[in-house]
Amino acid sequence: MLVGERMSKPVITISPEMSIAEALNLMKQEHVRRFPVVKDRKMVGIISDKDLLNASPSPVTTLSIWEMHYLLAKITVSEVMTKNVLTVAEDTPIEQAARIMADNKIGGLPVMSDGAVVGIITETDLFKIFIELMGARELGIRVTALVEDKPGQLATLTEAIASAKGNFVAFGMFTGNDSMTKLVTFKVAGMTAEQVKVAILPVIKQLVDMR
Repeated sequence: MLVGERMSKPVITISPEMSIAEALNLMKQEHVRRFPVVKDRKMVGIISDKDLLNASPSPVTTLSIWEMHYLLAKITVSEVMTKNVLTVAEDTPIEQAARIMADNKIGGLPVMSDGAVVGIITETDLFKIFIELMGARELGIRVTALVEDKPGQLATLTEAIASAKGNFVAFGMFTGNDSMTKLVTFKVAGMTAEQVKVAILPVIKQLVDMR
């Protein structure tokens, strides 16, 4: 799966000359948490709701409401935006985008094509993919099991389910307890919990959870 398949588009961009008050209002109106900042069709920065809120007067300020509005109208996006922006391309693998976001503790990445912003991939987009991956909206028996990390182990597991007339609706693999194991979580339809248990116990190391 590539970023271009799951990015949010069209993306809303704002001008660096926009006031932070206008930017905050637009975020609330559009229900988003960040905007790429564009000038002359070129991205010059990115701004998040945290950037805007941090630049706003504190709720315990002694300023009057009129003074606060005046101050907010004077501060522009260009003064508080992040200028060195991390970006990805449409053909970036989705897991690479997720790694960049996690490593840099950011919630979104503008997606670029030929120097222009064509979308944005956010933590919300990644959560939606995770929901699909784990079959959160599908009915079935959910199993978490520890398996040996060796060639053919997954084939053996899937063959055990297929032989019992089960149908996988979700499957994920994660780091195990040590370098010799993997943790697999999957959801199966067309079988009872007992049927799943009987089918997989001979081919797994440990049944961690079933529901």
